[in-house]
Amino acid sequence: MTTSPDSVRKQQPSPLAEHKAVQSTVLLPVFIPTVLIAALLIIGTIANPQLAGEVFSSALSWITSTFGWFYMLAVAIFLLFIVGVAISGWGNIRLGPDHAEPEYSFPAWFAMLFSAGYGIALLFFGVAEPVLHYSQPPMGAAETIPAARQAMQIAYFHWGVHIWAIYGLVGLVLAYFAFRHGLPLSIRSALYPLIGERIYGPLGHTVDVFAILGTLFGLATTLGLSVAQINAGIHYLWPAVPVSTTVQVIAIFTITLAATASVVAGMDKGIKNLSMLNMTLAIFLMVVVFFIGPSIHILETFLQNTGDYLSGLVARTFNLQAYSRSDWIGNWTLFIFGWTIAWAPFVGLFIAKISRGRTIRQFVFGVLAVPTLFTFLWFSIFGDTALYLIMNEGLNTLIADVQADHAVALFQLYDHLPWSSFLSLITVCLIITFFVTSSDSGSLVVDSLASGGALETPLWQRIFWAFLEGTIAAVLLLAGGLSALQTMTIASALPFAVIMLLAVLGLWRALVIEGHRASSLNSSASTRPHQQQSQWRRRLAGLVDFPDATRVDGFIATTAVPALEQVCKELAQHGWQAEVGHDTAQARVWLQVQGGDEVDFIYDIRRTLQPLPAYKTPAAGEQFARAEVYLRRGSQGYDLYGCDQQEVIRDLLDQFENYLNFLHITPGHLPWETAGYDELSTSTEAVQSK
Repeated sequence: MTTSPDSVRKQQPSPLAEHKAVQSTVLLPVFIPTVLIAALLIIGTIANPQLAGEVFSSALSWITSTFGWFYMLAVAIFLLFIVGVAISGWGNIRLGPDHAEPEYSFPAWFAMLFSAGYGIALLFFGVAEPVLHYSQPPMGAAETIPAARQAMQIAYFHWGVHIWAIYGLVGLVLAYFAFRHGLPLSIRSALYPLIGERIYGPLGHTVDVFAILGTLFGLATTLGLSVAQINAGIHYLWPAVPVSTTVQVIAIFTITLAATASVVAGMDKGIKNLSMLNMTLAIFLMVVVFFIGPSIHILETFLQNTGDYLSGLVARTFNLQAYSRSDWIGNWTLFIFGWTIAWAPFVGLFIAKISRGRTIRQFVFGVLAVPTLFTFLWFSIFGDTALYLIMNEGLNTLIADVQADHAVALFQLYDHLPWSSFLSLITVCLIITFFVTSSDSGSLVVDSLASGGALETPLWQRIFWAFLEGTIAAVLLLAGGLSALQTMTIASALPFAVIMLLAVLGLWRALVIEGHRASSLNSSASTRPHQQQSQWRRRLAGLVDFPDATRVDGFIATTAVPALEQVCKELAQHGWQAEVGHDTAQARVWLQVQGGDEVDFIYDIRRTLQPLPAYKTPAAGEQFARAEVYLRRGSQGYDLYGCDQQEVIRDLLDQFENYLNFLHITPGHLPWETAGYDELSTSTEAVQSK
């Protein structure tokens, strides 16, 4: 046998592979409808943008008035579920094999998820939203101290944990099923627990088409808003450059080229480095404005607003203004939540793609707590500084400027602070880098979705999607249809909210099964071979002996290989299809038992290298070798070196017994529930007697 067990999957033809073109990973049942629908919507919007805007606005008004309660309830469920999973015992589950390590450092990971999430939104709304709510509050008198407190509370609520719970839920579901169960990294995988193999058919294709369209038009509208702010910043710095559609289209074209270069560079060299640059510039702006602004006031309001936010979190979560019936809730809260849900396929999938190896608890903490605190600090520094200038220094002209054009809010604030031109220049650069990061990360996500969840795709496909996003933004900007398509994207959040609720149910079911597995392993009466009390001398030697690679390689060749071959031979006599593979170069041996319709059983012994413990006072870089056991879940964390053949066989059969116990306490399991578990669906009594 020559195939490594790491690459062993259930060998059956996948419908996702049937439509791949030569030298392409494009999945035609997803690619063709997506391009056709996008073209029709663009053509329709260009032909009559006014009519398109009226139709979409009417649809949005009907959805928010009829299903506003559903949006609020769904978001509350998302938040409660993801927090509950994180603080439960399930929080220790790793998004990948048990031995997997995170691919990115925490700062790099946070920078990428934040840049892809809503970095642009903070730049656009960081000043504008508090000022707008202060001047036009949903309740109470305008331009008062209560209105200022209410304005900050609303901004905190709109961009706090609820937003990241939406993104985090989609990311968690996709990362869990992709990295833990080997399903495609695609939105369709979230439905596997409910519809099974049908995710590879029309239902799965439809889900991915919807996700791609939401991502494409979501990016297009956001990029359109971004270039409006870039144009405003350039005009502020160089008044000779007009605020015009022509300038904005040129900006889209130029930045799309930069995004394409980032896409070509790939995740590590492109998006990662740009995201780190984003965070550096953002933190620099925050620090500068904090020190040149009302620093003590910012600290005081940050603490007070955070306390008010936490104390009123439940009330605001379920507040629909049911008794007052104003349009405010639909124009703001439901709009932002709907927009976030529409963006969730893009941001969630991207977060999942960069989160392999983290535990669920680490994932949820990173996605919820850190961005939320950063956001609160951002709004306190920029939003409260603007309110301070209005309330204490009489800068009422800022209100009129923001109401006239939201894009100029941040630059108008700088106009009343020291170093205004320098801050404006840095901000324009930051908007551009955020723009590029959103575009290239969106291109990677869309390309993955259009390829059935493929992690590696041809370069031309990524370039195609990057240019398509820029083209859509430019065309809609020229046609004046950005607002219409933005409204359409929000309306499209309704069906995806239903999909997300189904994904919650599927993930809960999977985690229950995971809990059964853990209890079955913990309750097993079997022990590891080096725990046999009759072999105490060997056990003591194993505790104080640190063999080198040559000795462990010899153990694998002379003890482990014959032991697995004995079991393989015995299995064959009882009608089981089993093979032993031995890779001398990698110093590993494995037994693979064909599971038929089930996932194959694999028992793998590998030589691994570990640094010598501190009490051995090792030299720098000194290591010792172990003969570790790996199952489909990854390393089991124990060493077989020093065992004899019978103890190796006993350990292998212990793993059979553990899995059979899992099957016993988990009735009615599905293939996805057992995927990744070492399994043997027949009795092992004959081998045990051997």
